[in-house]
Amino acid sequence: MDKITEINPRNHIWLKRLTKIPQPVSKLYYMGRLPDKQAPTVAIIGSRKPTAYGREITLRLAEKLARRGVVIVSGLALGHDALAHRGALNGGGVAVAVLGTPLPTITPRTNRALGEEILQSGGAIISEIDKIDQNSKVFYKTTFLQRNRIVAGLADVLIVTEASRRSGTMSTVRHALEQGKEVMAVPGNVTSPLSVGCNILIQQGATPILCVEDVLEKLGIFDEPKQLKLHFKDPREQKIYDLIAGGLRDGDELQRQSGLSASEYLTAITMLELSGSIRGLGANNWGLK
Repeated sequence: MDKITEINPRNHIWLKRLTKIPQPVSKLYYMGRLPDKQAPTVAIIGSRKPTAYGREITLRLAEKLARRGVVIVSGLALGHDALAHRGALNGGGVAVAVLGTPLPTITPRTNRALGEEILQSGGAIISEIDKIDQNSKVFYKTTFLQRNRIVAGLADVLIVTEASRRSGTMSTVRHALEQGKEVMAVPGNVTSPLSVGCNILIQQGATPILCVEDVLEKLGIFDEPKQLKLHFKDPREQKIYDLIAGGLRDGDELQRQSGLSASEYLTAITMLELSGSIRGLGANNWGLK
């Protein structure tokens, strides 16, 4: 287990933002490695019992944002918190978990392995709590509410992916609004109880998220992600891959510009898709994975 370090947020470039919020933070404890620059940061929160739709959205958003250098913050709780951290790790990015309990114990126990993976991947787990009477149940309500202000305080943008009307998620939203932070929400099916909270937030002025670019725009990130240049033994596969990497999408045009016969083209593009190098976009259009 990583050692526990005590720090005054005022003395750290990324944590310094916590000294400028209502109820500022004067002391933190952390394990792992904190971001060493003023990196763009997004907090992703939601229900502890996500739907299949919510799971997919949270994982995708966190992964794509992480690939663009965005730090992903959440509370390591069950459900969307854990999914946000998992998505960040899948994207090779930095995840920071904020606990409402003292270190070094990683809670909840079911997410202990995920917490250890966050540390191994260059992220951090932080807590404001030093010691606590473990026999007292009162601390759960107070410290977790305190934790929510830190989750919001670290973020440039707060994202809510799923929430019921009376969700505990709204506590973090209130902190974000009080701190003057941008709040964004994922719209959902009006018949789904776990989309009611998000839809109400949007109705009240939260920015809806239709794609990851909506979040990147709020963060001021407009550069295109760098694509890894792949090399293939089969020159036909290489030719098609290079055309797609160059921006060509239409299948008929891909075949024409590649100069391949119909059978050669079909074989090559099938192999590229099976290897996970490209993906179908529908209507005979193709893109990089």
